[in-house]
Amino acid sequence: MVSLQSNGMPADGKGAYIGIGANLGDARSQVMAAIEDLALIPRTTVAEVSSLYSSRPMGPADQPDYVNAVACLDTLLQPHSLLRELQAIEQRFGRRRDGIRWGARSLDLDILLYAEATVGSDRLTIPHPGISERDFVLLPLVEIAPDVNIPGLGTAACALESLDASSLTGRLPRSRVAR
Repeated sequence: MVSLQSNGMPADGKGAYIGIGANLGDARSQVMAAIEDLALIPRTTVAEVSSLYSSRPMGPADQPDYVNAVACLDTLLQPHSLLRELQAIEQRFGRRRDGIRWGARSLDLDILLYAEATVGSDRLTIPHPGISERDFVLLPLVEIAPDVNIPGLGTAACALESLDASSLTGRLPRSRVAR
């Protein structure tokens, strides 16, 4: 028998941290709508969502600033199944995988962490390989989970301390998913 928490989630769900970003169209609305869509993933609940942050793009400078956030999901999905669900959301938002690295995006959803797991495959790497270099990921992650362990790096708060937060251009009003 599976024991359930008061929210209807199985008690053995795993915490997955998802990086969310967009810089095409109404990026703030795209990110907020994507957070709502995360709540629709089967066998998954949204546990926490960071504030929204504005940041300069990592890639070509001739693209708009990004809106970024991090969400914590409680999920029973395995990492590759979760990845498929996230990519389906990206496609619904018009994401095209055109091979341009760090190009403009209607929506980008990345699995940053999945409990204490490490995954290395041709489709998925956990922890996310750029997590220690990206202030627009670490700052929202630290906001909602400062003590979460990043395998091989220590806590998110410690990783952020060693990083120059120079790409961030502002913090947008905090928004939460209605439950």
